Amino acid sequence: MSESPDARSLLSASSQLNLMEVDAIDDKEFDIPQVDTPPTLESILNELEDEEEPFVLEDTCVLNTDNMDAHSCDTSSLASSDSGDPAHLKRKRRTVDLNATVHGSVLRHSLLKGISAQIVSAALCVCVQTVSGVIAVGTSHGLALVFDTNQALRLCLGTKATGAEFGAVSALSINHDCSRLLCGFAKGQITMWDLANGKLLRTINDAHPPGTAILHVKFTDDPTLAVCNDSGGSVFELAFRRVMGMRSCDSRCLFSGSKGEVCCIEPLHAPPDFRDHPITHYSLLAMASLTKILVIGLKPSLKVWMTFPYSKSDPSSVPQLAWQFVPVQKTVNPILAFCKGDTVHFLLVKKEETGTIHVIKQRQLHLSCDIISLSWINSRTLVLVDSHEKLQVVDRPSQEVLETLDLEQVQLVYNSRHFKSLATGGNVSQALALVGEKACYQSVSSYAGQIVYLGTKSAHIMTLRNWRERIDCLLKQEHFVEALSLAWSFHEGTAKAVVGLFGDPVKRKGVVGDKMVEVIFQFAEHALKKCPEHGKIQVMEQHFHDVVPVLVDYCLLLQRADLLFNQLYARLGENMVAKGVFLESLESYIVADRLGHLTTPIMRDLLAHYHGNGMMDSLERCIVHLDVTSLDIQQVSVMCWENQLYDAMIYVFNRGMNDYITPMEVSPLQNEVVMGNKLLVYISCCLAGRAYPLGDIPEDLVVQVKHQVFEFLIRLHSADSSEEEEVFPYIRTLLHFDTREFLNVLAMTFEDFKNDKQALEYQQRIVDILLQVMVDNPDFTPSQVGGLFTFLARQLAKPDNTLFVNRKLFDQVLEFLCCPDDDSRHTERQQVLLELLQVGGVVQFNEGRLLALAEKAKFYQICEFLYEKKHLYDRIIECYLRDPLRKVEIFSYIHNLLSMPGYSPEEKQAVKDKALQHMQELVTLDPSKSADLVVFHFAEEVQQIQSELQVSSKYNDVILYPLYLVSVLFGYLGTQEHDLHELLLDLMCRFAPQQLLSFLQTSQHYRLEEAIQITEKYHHNEATAYLLEKKGDVQGAFAVLLETLKDKLSLLTAESDRVEGGDGRRDEEEGGDEATLTGVKDSLNEIIVLCHRSSQNLYQQQREVLWFPLLETMMASQKLVKGLDAKHTFEVLKELTMKVLNCMSTFISLPSIIQRILQDPVYGKGKLAEIQGLILGMLDTFNYEQTLLETTTSLLNHDLHWSLAHLRAAVTRGLHPRQDYCNICLQQYKRRQDSAEEIIVFSCGHLYHFQCLQQKDCGWGFASEQQQRWSCYKCSSSQGGRAGPSAEPNRGRSTSLAQTRVTSVHHDVGAEADRKKVFVEATLDLQQEQSWDQLRCLYRGPSRLSILSELSHCHSSEKTGLLITAQPGTENFQLKLAPPPLLEE
Repeated sequence: MSESPDARSLLSASSQLNLMEVDAIDDKEFDIPQVDTPPTLESILNELEDEEEPFVLEDTCVLNTDNMDAHSCDTSSLASSDSGDPAHLKRKRRTVDLNATVHGSVLRHSLLKGISAQIVSAALCVCVQTVSGVIAVGTSHGLALVFDTNQALRLCLGTKATGAEFGAVSALSINHDCSRLLCGFAKGQITMWDLANGKLLRTINDAHPPGTAILHVKFTDDPTLAVCNDSGGSVFELAFRRVMGMRSCDSRCLFSGSKGEVCCIEPLHAPPDFRDHPITHYSLLAMASLTKILVIGLKPSLKVWMTFPYSKSDPSSVPQLAWQFVPVQKTVNPILAFCKGDTVHFLLVKKEETGTIHVIKQRQLHLSCDIISLSWINSRTLVLVDSHEKLQVVDRPSQEVLETLDLEQVQLVYNSRHFKSLATGGNVSQALALVGEKACYQSVSSYAGQIVYLGTKSAHIMTLRNWRERIDCLLKQEHFVEALSLAWSFHEGTAKAVVGLFGDPVKRKGVVGDKMVEVIFQFAEHALKKCPEHGKIQVMEQHFHDVVPVLVDYCLLLQRADLLFNQLYARLGENMVAKGVFLESLESYIVADRLGHLTTPIMRDLLAHYHGNGMMDSLERCIVHLDVTSLDIQQVSVMCWENQLYDAMIYVFNRGMNDYITPMEVSPLQNEVVMGNKLLVYISCCLAGRAYPLGDIPEDLVVQVKHQVFEFLIRLHSADSSEEEEVFPYIRTLLHFDTREFLNVLAMTFEDFKNDKQALEYQQRIVDILLQVMVDNPDFTPSQVGGLFTFLARQLAKPDNTLFVNRKLFDQVLEFLCCPDDDSRHTERQQVLLELLQVGGVVQFNEGRLLALAEKAKFYQICEFLYEKKHLYDRIIECYLRDPLRKVEIFSYIHNLLSMPGYSPEEKQAVKDKALQHMQELVTLDPSKSADLVVFHFAEEVQQIQSELQVSSKYNDVILYPLYLVSVLFGYLGTQEHDLHELLLDLMCRFAPQQLLSFLQTSQHYRLEEAIQITEKYHHNEATAYLLEKKGDVQGAFAVLLETLKDKLSLLTAESDRVEGGDGRRDEEEGGDEATLTGVKDSLNEIIVLCHRSSQNLYQQQREVLWFPLLETMMASQKLVKGLDAKHTFEVLKELTMKVLNCMSTFISLPSIIQRILQDPVYGKGKLAEIQGLILGMLDTFNYEQTLLETTTSLLNHDLHWSLAHLRAAVTRGLHPRQDYCNICLQQYKRRQDSAEEIIVFSCGHLYHFQCLQQKDCGWGFASEQQQRWSCYKCSSSQGGRAGPSAEPNRGRSTSLAQTRVTSVHHDVGAEADRKKVFVEATLDLQQEQSWDQLRCLYRGPSRLSILSELSHCHSSEKTGLLITAQPGTENFQLKLAPPPLLEE
């Protein structure tokens, strides 16, 4: 029968390898074979795949599954299945993403019906092998079924009798010419069959150790050489011989399972086109053990070329191996892919010129699955199966997963029984049995781009679909967008796993382009057919928005505008909604300049549609990008005028009629801001030679357009002028619209007028007109006039200036700005004049007159500019002082000038002198900044400044305070000037009380008595207490702080009373109550700190005088608050009272505290319940500390016992020698029966005679025999020399923890067999102590005592009132632990 085009395009893997390096291909590949009646497009598209056709062989190496008697399963990739997401409907417009990856259905999954039927009847099949046109299947009954190209059972090899003897078929292998079949069995036998006649050629029983199953048996490229792998993990080479008609087999062990079980082997098979590749002479074999990969060469002699250990992986992961010839850098070499777990490694194997094999590691492939099967389907694509039976097609160069299929329905056969060797008793290692749980080596067979998977009841074959079939699969699922995307990737050569498209790029694009045109028409017909006939118009628009832009985009990508505007538009035009969407979708391509010319009918429809729907902005964007020849100029012009499309109007006049003046003449500039701005840009473009709104003016028109625009600007009158019209109307209108921007346009234009004489004349003419129009014209503001002269000053300051301007005009402008009729716009006029001077206009004026006018007009910035130009920096200070707007900036100016380099010492000195002259004004302006200025620059003049300020009575204390502070801090007030220090202290009490305490602590130049009087005067109790304590009056300091505390407690009591009496104001009082509580806590902390500091140096009676009044104060306030029923406040005060009790218990005995509490009149007459909380808290503290002491003592005793017990166990541990002979003389430790030799045994297990060790001088330490220390001779020698004291840290196990000298005691000859080792000496020397320290470090953790102390610290910091630690700096630190306070119900 004739072959279909798709069948002709399905190439063998070896052919693909060759063609990848060839640019041209035979034209016959794209020819259609001759047939009687050519098929139509409809007949091809509607052709069924389930037709019953014979199983024919298209190539000697490839099974053509297109025409196989098989059930083809339509498979789809994850990418294609996700493309039908209904969420796409939410988008307004669908755009084509050329970077989006669509692969479609890459694999064709077919069920082999004929073979599957035989499998069902043959019970359980356990292995499969395919080569060329032959498929062999092994069964559990020991039979081998051989099928031909039509899936017909050609041979049934073996009998049930041999099956009962040999067990199940566990491995199969067919040689490359399909003449021989090797069968391995579960009980270890191997048979060879002739596939031509089904004759048994060999039965091999002794190729490997008995009792192990055959896991793999494989032919090499040499038909007389095969390899096998058994369940013992060993690998054997089988060499077949035939001598004098007798067939034999020689076996050689290549790898022993005792060195690590091999569970996978893979010889390198060369495709037919690479039989002469130099690498084939080595007969390479890859082996995968449980720990590493090995590549060995069987020829010319056995040699290991590479070993590669695995990375860490799951012990149950199955190692996989797969060879493939791959073109790399214009040469073809084999690549070994191997994996164990989720990472696939690639090794490039090549032969060097020297004859050695060189292995190069390639980039890894990481997947998030456990791989149980690995196969190449072509030189760029891998097919993987994971432990969940998910098949993944992976592109190796990009490491991209192209498709994922579920093989659950295949029901793969696993080889676990053979890996566990159940047929021979299960004598395999645990590790190999664990790997065998997921092993399916014999259920997967790949050859020449096809992979056969064996299931329990069926056989399946996987092949790559050709490019047409992949597109058609998406079309059948109505995934048109994905089909076009996939076709475009074929067109551009970026698709993966491509079959049938290798060859000339031009021909490839032509063939794929034709297919894409078919898909485009199918998509359009489908969209029109599926369009909802009823419903909202928005639904119909959304439907076509998902279709039409895609069609337009691919037509333009294919450069088929004729197809787009003729057939496609005509077909879509039948639906009005589709037509509108089509016209709107053109906008993005027109604006992107991908579509520049439209046909006349489409342009007409485009204008009508956009105008009818009010989309004028979009229409304007389209017009300015279209070729003007496709426009109806009359229609477009009228529409632009009516709808004020200024850009489009200018574009049509410029490009269509070469008219650059008319758009400016008729523009309604007065009331149109948008048009005015556009016109300024348009004039700028015309004068610069650029087209508006984009592009460039033709070169032959640039000069002409420039002159026309100038002539237009300098026209005396407009075309339809009236008698009232003023001269130069166009320039006047532009100046009124935006003076600054119009002058900027002229400035940019004048930059290009250097060598154009005509343009220079226009330039002078325009300047004269500007002066004539604007000077002495009240219609223009000072800013506009100043802007004109600033523009002129810039032009005149240029070195190549050719303009002429009368200087009298500048004087006139100066008078205009400096001497106005009124004082309005003072800042504006000054700014305009300053800008004019800064751009170079100062050369146009007499500086003396300019300075006089500026001072008269109070233009102090102008004066500063002129003074700075003359380097009169001291005069600038006066400018700042006179300028009310910038007066406060004078401090920054003086500081910067005196700090920055670039000014001479004379200039800086002049500024300092001027600043000193005005210091009084500066102090009045800002005392703080004046003080900063004095600190940095006038430190030496402090006393002079103070004297001047004190003389003047107008400065109050607020102004003087910062300068006094500066004086003291920098030491410019002498130590004898106590009055000034005390004056500063007085000022600080009034204006900076928050800094008072820190000042007293750092300064030493004040008198204590006077300072105390000052602080008492202003009631700064904290400062007074500090001074009294410094004086030595601790009681006085305590009394002051206690009085402060009483005041705050009284205030707290009063607030609690108010809150209780007025419920309506309760919320308002809560904030004040909290603030008062905070103040009480702060005051109490200060008193406690004072008492702590002082109690260290006081007697018991003096301590009680401090602590008891404090306690009484807190208890009295607590009693008052409790009577007011303020629960929160009462709890806080109770907590603070407990805090005082805990703190004072460090210095006051508990009986004294209890006695004082009971004697207190507040509690003495009351009930015991009132002080129950205090007493119970103190008792709990006592109990807690007692419990803590007992617990600590118990922990210390337990730790000591643990340490001694472990030390004793380590010292008395027995030693077990490794052998019964001396490691020096190599004789039995008992050399003579009557000898009583001493034996020394080390912890490393080595044994020595005392005399031998003494001769080797392995002892060190003291000379005395009882104190001699020994080191193991053998271990010391292996470490590079004898051990001694210097080598002690590196000795490791060479020295015993308890070195033991053993003496053999013999009572008689008959007791020789019952010799006993008697311990003579057991000592703990220095080295043993170090070993013990190392042992302790192994068990060392944080001390439980330290953990307890840490917890106590943390507990105390969280619970206030439980623990008050000593203050920083206290030498006698004492840890006080207390239980948590009792909470009253």
